[in-house]
Amino acid sequence: MSSPMRERLLEAAAELFYAHGLRAVSVDKVIDLAGTTKVTFYRHYKSKDDLVVAYLERRAALERDGIGAAIKQGEGDVDVTLRVIAEAIGIIACAPGFRGCPFINAAAEYPDPDSPIRKAVDAHRRWNKATFEQLIAPLGLKNSGEVADDLMLIRDGAMVAGYLDQPATVAASFLRSGRALIGTGDSPRS
Repeated sequence: MSSPMRERLLEAAAELFYAHGLRAVSVDKVIDLAGTTKVTFYRHYKSKDDLVVAYLERRAALERDGIGAAIKQGEGDVDVTLRVIAEAIGIIACAPGFRGCPFINAAAEYPDPDSPIRKAVDAHRRWNKATFEQLIAPLGLKNSGEVADDLMLIRDGAMVAGYLDQPATVAASFLRSGRALIGTGDSPRS
């Protein structure tokens, strides 16, 4: 169980990391926003990298909860689930203050595949791909791993498009692309 101070530090870090970038935010800025001391910070986190990993794990849990809710709402219907995911991506990617996918951003800032931050990013992306594979499993596609890779690419593109388009446009594009890829629902032109 997490302590209130650990949570306060993580909340402060989440606000700062997402708004300003992981590398741009110092431990001192997190400490100031949380209203605590360095001693207290290091009692809860061994390093800034540990704090960044905790931040990414929290973001991953939120995304897993959201996708899990979409799967539950879809009740086994792949097309319905894909539509619910598309709508959520459109809303999230176009929300005020959206600064991109925190995992793509973290990977850009931490290119070393052996860093704990990149390992956290990679673990979340593996989960995401595996979830897409499970989602499309009922369709019996022979190349489900490749299709899951393509769905990840579409998802990543939708997250970037959030800077440029409206929620309905992003959601509709994700849904058309996903449907075209897996062969469900309406045709891409309808």
